Amino acid sequence: MSDQFNRPSVLKTYSKHSGLLLMTLPVIIYFLIFHYGPMIGLVIAFKDYVMSDGMFGSQWAGMANFERLFASDDFPLAVRNTLTISFLRLGFGFFAPIILALLLNELRLEFYKRGIQTLTYLPHFFSWVILGGIFLMLFNAGGPVNQFAKLLGAEQPIAFLTDGTWFIIVLVATGIWQGAGWGAILYLAALSGISPQLYEAAQIDGANRWQQTWAITIPCLIPTMIVLFILALGGILTAGFDQIYNMYNPMVYDVADIIDTYVLRRMFGLDLALATAAGMFKSVVGLVLVVGSNYLARRMSGGEQGVW
Repeated sequence: MSDQFNRPSVLKTYSKHSGLLLMTLPVIIYFLIFHYGPMIGLVIAFKDYVMSDGMFGSQWAGMANFERLFASDDFPLAVRNTLTISFLRLGFGFFAPIILALLLNELRLEFYKRGIQTLTYLPHFFSWVILGGIFLMLFNAGGPVNQFAKLLGAEQPIAFLTDGTWFIIVLVATGIWQGAGWGAILYLAALSGISPQLYEAAQIDGANRWQQTWAITIPCLIPTMIVLFILALGGILTAGFDQIYNMYNPMVYDVADIIDTYVLRRMFGLDLALATAAGMFKSVVGLVLVVGSNYLARRMSGGEQGVW
């Protein structure tokens, strides 16, 4: 009973931090208007939407739009392609920032380290509209990459942009190149928080740099890795729309058409109900994956690891 009276009331807590709460108000308003407000439109997924009748005037259709969605031929293909690209990116791209951060952490010349960091961060700030155009130029039949392959003895140009397998390789590789440097920032921050005394003790015990990495560095990075892995799972059905939209072509639709491009086509075709149903499916699956993976992480770590 005494604990209850000793605790500050909610109103006192709010009044104490009123300045900080006031500073967050514009951000809260922004999210309410531009992120939560549009969620009202999800009702379209359950209606036989007619533009002239509006969102609330259209007749209810129940789950008919979802039945039509999963019965179509192109949506299951889009889901398969999305999962394929996302798992390849997760499998190869998840470890790229970790390796890059470990390598950067070993550099002792500060000016050289900062220069490499800048070069690896820089691609993140370029739009895929720009990067897509550059890569289309580099990998086309007469581009520099094929010219170099010709010098090495290739008799025919490699169909990087028109062959499905090669296109996926280019897609995953360029995506990793663009995001690895930015992803390494969080790992570098985690590395800076490791106590130097741990390394000093390991050196006294005779551990070399490789042994120190496996015994100290990587275990200390595991909490950060778990959080980023959970967040990555939440975007497993995203697959990088901006990159794919700026690089793909009709020759690779069978391997590169993803959920987001499917939704875009349906929107252009004014089938907004089906597009909304597809988008809602993607969001629900992402939410389930984040909550489920966070639950498993906390369960396996005894409640010590997880996003929340």
